[in-house]
Amino acid sequence: MIKFSFVDIQKSKVETLVIPVCEDKNIHANRTVADLAKKALAVKEFRGKAKEELTLYNPGRVKCERVLFLGLGKADNVMAETLRVFMGRATKTCIGRELTQVSVAVPAAKRLKLDEGAALEALIEGGCLANHMFSKYKSKEKKKPLKTIAFLGAPGSAAGNRRAAARIEKICAAVTQAREWVSTPANDKRPDAFARQITKTARARGLNCRVLDEKALKREKFGAMLAVGQGSQVKPRLVVLEYRPRGVKKTVALVGKGVTFDTGGINLKTSGGLEGMKMDMAGSAAVAGTLLAVADLKPKVGVVGVLPLVENMPSGSATRPGDIVRSYAGKTVEIGNTDAEGRLILIDAMAWAVKKYKPAAMVDLATLTGACVIALGEKIAAVFSSDDELAEAILTAADKTHERCWRLPLPDDYKELLKSDLADISNMSSGRWGGAITAALFLSEFVSDTRWAHIDIAGVAYTKKDGPYCRAGGTGFGVRLLCDLLTHQKLL
Repeated sequence: MIKFSFVDIQKSKVETLVIPVCEDKNIHANRTVADLAKKALAVKEFRGKAKEELTLYNPGRVKCERVLFLGLGKADNVMAETLRVFMGRATKTCIGRELTQVSVAVPAAKRLKLDEGAALEALIEGGCLANHMFSKYKSKEKKKPLKTIAFLGAPGSAAGNRRAAARIEKICAAVTQAREWVSTPANDKRPDAFARQITKTARARGLNCRVLDEKALKREKFGAMLAVGQGSQVKPRLVVLEYRPRGVKKTVALVGKGVTFDTGGINLKTSGGLEGMKMDMAGSAAVAGTLLAVADLKPKVGVVGVLPLVENMPSGSATRPGDIVRSYAGKTVEIGNTDAEGRLILIDAMAWAVKKYKPAAMVDLATLTGACVIALGEKIAAVFSSDDELAEAILTAADKTHERCWRLPLPDDYKELLKSDLADISNMSSGRWGGAITAALFLSEFVSDTRWAHIDIAGVAYTKKDGPYCRAGGTGFGVRLLCDLLTHQKLL
C-alpha cells in the first residue's frame, strides 16, 4: 500500500496531491510544492491553521487533478503526532471522497525541527492506521480503503524508506488486527472461538501456539480463572503464543486480560455499563497483536504472550460474592465482587507465566478499572510498577508512539484495603476510592520477585467517536507501545 515516488508533479500526472501547510512558515524544500502552498494561503478561507482544509482543482503549473491542503498550525508546535494526525485526516478525507490513491508531499523535517526518520514514520503510521475500516458486518459499504499512499520527496534512500515502511506497515497491520478483534461482537468471539481465531492467525505467522482448555486448567489448578468462567456455558481457555529465537536466553512475558464479555456476573452491571463489554478482552487483543508484529520484527529477546480468555456470566453455576477460591499461586482469594473478575484471571495467568518461563520482565495489559478512567480519562492509560527502570521504558515508548501513559503509585499502606478476615486476600477493596491503585496492588501480590508492570487500558481500548486515525470501535492501544518497548527501549 505504501509507496515512495520522486515524480516531477509539473510533468507527471497525479490524481490527488496532499500538501501539509503551516500558517507561519514554508516547510517544503520542493519549490513547486512551496509555490502551491503559497497559493493556498492566498485564499481568504485558508490560513494553514490546525484542522483547516482547502481543495484546489487543476491549480495550474502542475498535472494534478486536485490538491488538498491541510493546516498544521504554527511550525514550532508541530510534533510527530501532528504529522500522524495530519496523515490520518488526509487519508480519511480521501476515503470519504471515494478516491483510490493519494500522493503526499513530505515536508522537510529539518524545517520543522524534527528527526527525519521519526517524521516519516509518523506519516506512514497515520496513513496506515486511518486506512483501516471495520465493515465486515455491513451488507453494503460504499467507502473503501485507499489502495495506494505514495510519499513524494521522502528523505533517505529508496531502499531504506521501503524497509522502514515495511516494518511500520507490519506493526500497523497488527494494530488493525487487534482493533478487529475488539470490535467483533461477543457472540462471535466467545472464549473457544476467540482462542481459535488467535491461534489460526498466530500459526500463520510462524508463532508457536498452545491452548489450555478447561480440563488442562483444572489439572494445572487455575482456580481463580475457572471461578470467573464457571457461570458461562463456554468454558475458559488459556492461549499461549511464543516467539523463541535461537540463542536468546531471556524472555519477556506479556499477559493480556481476555474477558470476551463481562456482565459483571452475580454483581450484574447496570444497563449503561453492559453495552460496551465486548471490549473487555482488549488487553488480550493487544498482546496477541504484538506477538504477530514480533514474528516479523524479530527482536533479540524471547517473547511469550499469555492470554486468559473467559466469559463472565450470571447463572446457577456462577461464582457468588463471598465465595473463596484458591489461585494458581496457592493463595486464597475472597470474592468481594464478581465484577472484579479481570484481576482474578490475570493473577493465575501471571503466576503461571512466572513459574513456566521465569521471565526477565513481565507486562500485563488490562481493561481493569473504571477508576482508571475517572482518574485519567479516555485518552491516557495508567502504568503501575515498583521497577523504576521498567516504568520509565514504558513511558518513553508511550511518548514516542503517542499511546499515552501516566504512572500512578503503588503505596504499601493501601494493601490494608485488600485484607480479608477469611482468606489470604480479597479481590475487592474495602474502601471506595483509589480503585485503580488497589487493583494493581492486588496483582502485585502474585508476581513474586519478577520485574513487572501493569498497564490499565480501561479508558483507551475502545472509542465511541472517530479520531484522526482511528474510527469508532477498538483502538488497538498497546500494540505500537509494546513493539517499541521490545525493539527500541532498554528493557533488560
